[in-house]
Amino acid sequence: MDAIISQLPTGLAIGAVLLLAALGLNFTFGQMGVINMAHGELIMIGAYTAYVLHAWVGLNPAYSLLIALPVAFTVTGTLGWLLELGLIRHFYGRPLDTLLLTFGIGMILQQAARDTFGAPNVDVPAPAWLTSGITLADGIRIHYSRLFILTLALVCVAAIAYYLNRSRQGRQMRAVIHNRDLAAISGINTRKVDATTFFIGSGLAGIAGVALTLIGPTGPTLGTNYIVDAFLVVVVGGLGQLRGTILAAFALGILNATVEAWADASLAKLIVFATIVAFLQARPQGLFTVKTRALT
Repeated sequence: MDAIISQLPTGLAIGAVLLLAALGLNFTFGQMGVINMAHGELIMIGAYTAYVLHAWVGLNPAYSLLIALPVAFTVTGTLGWLLELGLIRHFYGRPLDTLLLTFGIGMILQQAARDTFGAPNVDVPAPAWLTSGITLADGIRIHYSRLFILTLALVCVAAIAYYLNRSRQGRQMRAVIHNRDLAAISGINTRKVDATTFFIGSGLAGIAGVALTLIGPTGPTLGTNYIVDAFLVVVVGGLGQLRGTILAAFALGILNATVEAWADASLAKLIVFATIVAFLQARPQGLFTVKTRALT
């Protein structure tokens, strides 16, 4: 118990990162059934957006991070919308085809990043007000940057929950997800809903990329370090289930931090993955499932 408590701040920070990376997939994969392997590259583009605003535009690091969040959301959201409009919409209902398509798109985006920014990693300086931290009991120190990422993740979750449950567009999105044919004959423009869903999911990937600049350097392969874990979070939480994604992200973050406290990173990864496999064997539908009135 003492080991778990001591690793709790680190686990929450890891969980917040996983949650930010998985929120966009909760829309594109969990709700639309599109296996978007380019989601990691959208995260990478979000991180490079923060770099461009600082290094190329010359914004002050004190506020460039806050400006980068809405800019990255718009940039990656627009890119995702264009990909859905031009390519992905032709492959709905064919998940393996979307996997191959988006994998190829991801490789193209990675090469474009290398050609534009170079292969070496680049750093985005954190604002001065995030470089310190607070010390809790027993010498446990929490960096302000981790608290910022945790707060950002919770704000994104609250905004998504409000959009889905309180806005007209969000209710239309839920209707299309649950029964596309019934939503269409009810007068809902399903094509518009699909495009909006992809825009939001891709935009959330951009926000995740900006947050990741506070943890380490930015490079063309940044997104590949998180894409598998993000898919695991969505699957464990239950496809399309926001509350499941939240619980799975923090549970996996705490588990990973606790295991790494007494094992090396590779062994910890193996143990976490084996735990996920065992869980899915017992509950393949994930933590939560969509409740329907269908007869069985």
